[in-house]
Amino acid sequence: MFCSAQREEEDIMAETDLFDIMYSCRSMRRLRTDPVPLALIYKVIEAGTQGPSGGGVQAWRFVVVTEQKVKEQIAEIYLRGWRMAETNYAKAGLTPENSKNVRAAAYLAEHLAAPPVLLIPCLRSRKSHEARLNGPNRETFLRILGGSIYPAIQNILLACRALGLGASLTTITTLYEDEMRQILDLPEFLTTYALIPIGYPKGKFGPVTRRPVEEVTWLNRYGEAFPQLPAVENA
Repeated sequence: MFCSAQREEEDIMAETDLFDIMYSCRSMRRLRTDPVPLALIYKVIEAGTQGPSGGGVQAWRFVVVTEQKVKEQIAEIYLRGWRMAETNYAKAGLTPENSKNVRAAAYLAEHLAAPPVLLIPCLRSRKSHEARLNGPNRETFLRILGGSIYPAIQNILLACRALGLGASLTTITTLYEDEMRQILDLPEFLTTYALIPIGYPKGKFGPVTRRPVEEVTWLNRYGEAFPQLPAVENA
């Protein structure tokens, strides 16, 4: 029987080419139940803390959930939020039957308590934030705050990929902040920003499918085409 804890060291050696890792870092929503060593979780969180943070404050905080009862409580909240999202997708004509992405998202929502680790990235607020969060530019400031946590989250996703761990970024549970705060016993100065299920994947990594750069980029101003250029070989 497959058991991740018994893997040989070479099976979890990190891949080293950054571009290969980025280009094959798919959202892995179907995960095995096999335990993931906490040493690997430590390593991916450490990778997260190497990312930039606003003012160098390093206000990120992380909660690692492995206890089954807690995972089930979070899964109940998540499924509730997914049902609302699923309804919106259906109105747009997207269902698990005709959309691979919706099908994978539905699977995650229905099996969220199964992965061995749920990682919840949080951000610590400061007294200097209070006036701006209660001011007229609250929404703009919230986007600014995201810049201090999402680089760490991306580093974590890339580190998971490098170590052969499946992971995906979701924010559904942030709709239920008060309930998440109670489940995780979070103090008032911590706010959740995402949920990352982590485990050994059932499927295979990448490559990801993305629109070409020239379709999503303009040169100098909106509407001026960015030229299609030949790929640059790695140095």
